[in-house]
Amino acid sequence: MKEKKEKKNQRKKSIPAFMRKFRDSKHMEHWKVIAFYLCLYDVIAVNFSYFFCLLLRFDLNYTDIPQNYLSAFLRFAPFYTVFSIIVFHKLHLYNSLWRFASFSELNHIFEASVITAVFQSIGITLFFERMPISYYLVGALLQFVLLVAVRFLYRYITLERVKKKQSTVRNRNAMVIGAGAAGQVILKELKSSEEVDAKACCVIDDNSNKWGRFMGGVPIVGGRDQILESVKKYDIDLIFFAIPTASSEEKKDILNICKESGCEMQSLPGVYQLANGEVLMSKMRPVAVEDLLGRKPIHVNMSEIYQYIEGKTILVTGGGGSIGSELCRQIAGHHPKQLVIFDVYENNAYDIEQELREKYPDLNLSVLIGSVRDSRRINGVFENYKPDIVYHAAAHKHVPLMEVSPNEAVKNNVIGTYKTAYAALKNGTKRFVLISTDKAVNPTNIMGASKRLCEMVIQSMDAISKSGKTEILPSIYGHKETHEHPGLGNITNIPKTRFVAVRFGNVLGSNGSVIPLFKRQIEKGGPVTVTHPDVIRYFMTIPEAVSLVLQAGTYAKGGEIFVLDMGAPVKIDTLARNLIKLSGFKPDEDIKVTYTGLRPGEKLFEEKLMAEEGLHKTENELIHIGEPIPFDVEVFLEQLKELAKAGYENSDDIVQLVEGIVTTFHPVGNKPTGEENRDSWELEKEKLAMAEVAATTMTAVNSKSK
Repeated sequence: MKEKKEKKNQRKKSIPAFMRKFRDSKHMEHWKVIAFYLCLYDVIAVNFSYFFCLLLRFDLNYTDIPQNYLSAFLRFAPFYTVFSIIVFHKLHLYNSLWRFASFSELNHIFEASVITAVFQSIGITLFFERMPISYYLVGALLQFVLLVAVRFLYRYITLERVKKKQSTVRNRNAMVIGAGAAGQVILKELKSSEEVDAKACCVIDDNSNKWGRFMGGVPIVGGRDQILESVKKYDIDLIFFAIPTASSEEKKDILNICKESGCEMQSLPGVYQLANGEVLMSKMRPVAVEDLLGRKPIHVNMSEIYQYIEGKTILVTGGGGSIGSELCRQIAGHHPKQLVIFDVYENNAYDIEQELREKYPDLNLSVLIGSVRDSRRINGVFENYKPDIVYHAAAHKHVPLMEVSPNEAVKNNVIGTYKTAYAALKNGTKRFVLISTDKAVNPTNIMGASKRLCEMVIQSMDAISKSGKTEILPSIYGHKETHEHPGLGNITNIPKTRFVAVRFGNVLGSNGSVIPLFKRQIEKGGPVTVTHPDVIRYFMTIPEAVSLVLQAGTYAKGGEIFVLDMGAPVKIDTLARNLIKLSGFKPDEDIKVTYTGLRPGEKLFEEKLMAEEGLHKTENELIHIGEPIPFDVEVFLEQLKELAKAGYENSDDIVQLVEGIVTTFHPVGNKPTGEENRDSWELEKEKLAMAEVAATTMTAVNSKSK
């Protein structure tokens, strides 16, 4: 028995490893099977090509072929076969997706045919026999034809199978807008993809030279003025926007027409998809509402930001939030000496940590859990890491939730900011940037009022940094060091920290944004809930807001409130209805829009400036500096001390105390009417109406000109 096993093992060892692997495998990938058969075919094809030439040269009579020619062919054939297979492999003739073969693959076959033909000509002539001229020429040509024929025949058969399968599956008609390179690839994928349940019926392009012609067998029916007519004519269900180079104004104009069609829409993200060769159906995305804002993309001076951040230790509080995490992403890409992320929520912190470690493996990254309300914790962070720049994004931001928990808004937003700013001043931080909000302007809710208090904290800290009067800073719950409760400690030196705030409005895609909520409601079939038909907001994408925050930090001289220009305000009701239309539904028919009433603390509009504030320009036309409203710093700090005491005691009078400090705060409570600050609202409404009229007029002019 033992002898039998040993003999069996010896037999196994005698078999080459690759043959054992092939023999033992139960499954072979489909592409490898195809490659194997192609290789066998090529062995036959390359030899048949040149043998047939000999046969053809002598009138297809085998016995008439001279023995020296036949002998030379047979002796050289093994060398030529091995060489050809190696060349074909190196030029990817066995691992290409022949189902999607195009001119690129054809070029590879041509290149391989030329290389092997040269080898055939030189090799057989030098070492064996000079063959007839027709042998070299016709043999190379026939080999090329045979190599191309089998591969493109496979492609044709595969595509025909897909078409037959698709004819029984596809039930949607599609329109492609854009008869350029991107549109061409989209048409190609619509024809070849088994996953897409749509067929292209027509193409739209504003270039009149293309009208009446065909692209990929699909008619180009006209410009944008033909969109709605073509939707009816071809019974279109799905529209693909495939003009990645279109300007924001052009895109908005076309999408405004498309949204009236009732069709679902998808769009390419941008021109970089063309540059990367990534114009694929997988890169298409549903058209987002931000595409309709019609605002030019915001550009910043990245080289200036690079110089500002490079080689510095940077702390981001609230680094796991919507704004904080994007700050971390953009900072990580500009080579800081060290990036420190500080957040009270471990899940958020963990997510951004994993993302950054994967994308930037060489980044010196520290992720810490803790609260800005904890004096000892926040001071320990500053003492250990000595950050050069701090971006303070840690805050409670949800308006209705803070209305029912006002003490938490004060403790976290106001006192947390004070303790963080104090630690920055004590430990020699060079710049401290507060992330504020337009809700701090004439606030009607406790969240907005708390952010206005944060701005006042920052202005006070900057004044003290410049004057050196650190002795007037109050002790706030463990703030000063004692034997029993070591806190932040006294400031013995007088560092010069520049404190600034950056104020902006809503950001698309944030945790509290209405856009994700609307999308979820549409997916469920509605209703889509809007608080009030007249409510308006300023919008900006998160990356845009963060890039401007970073650049504003480079302008800081101390004490400024930077105000970001977010363009014209937009009606939330309009956003909701546009999103419904772009999803292929009709508002109030397919999906209802319901009005739930303003939420606690909510107002109809937001402002970027208070009446008392003026604007100063910066080098970036989208970044302005608000003129600070003067206030008595010492009086404010004493008020802050009392406010902190009331907050930690969870006082029922906290809102009234805040109202006494923030003179522009007019709380509306649980039942806002929208009539608050009516004069300012009427002005904003007038601006919005003018913007809508201008947009409508521009659309009409563009349509006529086209």
